Amino acid sequence: MSADGINPDAALAADDRRILGTGTALDEWNQWPGLAALPRVDAETVAPAGARIVVVAPHPDDEILGCGALLQQWSALGRELLVVSVTDGTGSHPGSSAWPEERLGQIRAEESRRALSRLGIQRLDVIRLHLTDTRVGEETHELAYRLHQLLRADDVIVTTWRGDGHPDHEATGRVCARLAEDRKLALIELPIWMWHWAEPGDSRVPWHRARRIAVGTPELARKRTAMIEHASQCEADPSTGRPAVLSSHTLARLMQDHEVVLL
Repeated sequence: MSADGINPDAALAADDRRILGTGTALDEWNQWPGLAALPRVDAETVAPAGARIVVVAPHPDDEILGCGALLQQWSALGRELLVVSVTDGTGSHPGSSAWPEERLGQIRAEESRRALSRLGIQRLDVIRLHLTDTRVGEETHELAYRLHQLLRADDVIVTTWRGDGHPDHEATGRVCARLAEDRKLALIELPIWMWHWAEPGDSRVPWHRARRIAVGTPELARKRTAMIEHASQCEADPSTGRPAVLSSHTLARLMQDHEVVLL
């Protein structure tokens, strides 16, 4: 059993955490007493004064989905912010003539730029690593090397949870977890797709590590507005007939009056 409470063998099984259908309904999560009972923390506690926050996002939108409100709170506290976009998100629409990889490579970076500006953050740096979307697990050595060059002794690493269910999210999370342990840096993991495949009280989720951070109404409004900029992910593909990558159900689960982090 891993530190996350996940059986390492089961964690590799494709059927264990499949991202299919509409996922667990928001009402189910909101009616679960365990969600409301999660211990509360605040932005200052998880990233103390003097720390630089380095958000390592597998795709250009994960930083908004996972911690769009926290980014605003850290900015208000005067924290130095760096977003590292691991891939350019070019693998989101396979076989699409409306969204070929070349177009996505241009559009998604611009969507991300506009979305981050919608958060109202005055100072935020972005670095794009251009690794291969959907294949981060095959490029972990490159990712580890690039991040090692970027990280400083005062950094707090924020990234997707290593058990999140999406291969790129998990590979990115594993690399960041190893670096955090080796460099003795604080690590904050973000569950994103977990809200889709898991169910309340799910034993595959390390609830003992979960903390709840309150999100104010203006912060939530800016987060929602930021996600509108990611039109390539939020609209159906007319050329393939596929629904939006990020359905209304997915967005609703991540646009609440709280954000949950794993510490």
